[in-house]
Amino acid sequence: MFKELEVELDMNEMADITPKVEEFIKNSGVKDGAVLVFNVGSTGAITTIEYEPGLKKDFPRIMDKIAPYGDKYEHHKTWGDDNGSSHIKASIIGPSLVVPFKDGKLLLGTWQQIVVVNFDTRRRKRRVILQILK
Repeated sequence: MFKELEVELDMNEMADITPKVEEFIKNSGVKDGAVLVFNVGSTGAITTIEYEPGLKKDFPRIMDKIAPYGDKYEHHKTWGDDNGSSHIKASIIGPSLVVPFKDGKLLLGTWQQIVVVNFDTRRRKRRVILQILK
């Protein structure tokens, strides 16, 4: 089973896609297994977080300390663009996540949600692939 989501996000914005993943699992009819959640593109990422206002502000602030937007990146010389920090941040977090489920329910912690993050330097439509793993 396979599905593609599209989520439009600003720079450093994240979106909770947990309900969409839950709906996908429910509609699949599969009771036990795992779901692959994969971001298409090298400036977006998939992770889990407690999706609450404080962390929604803290996460991009800390990521900007790790790979600051205004820094000099060799990548900029290669392509003449400004998103070297975006690629670094996305690589650190990673493009995918595999989450187990049982009886049709994701096995996430109480405060754990699945999010897609846009690290690019402009608003982007992030494509996210969902696939049931058997």
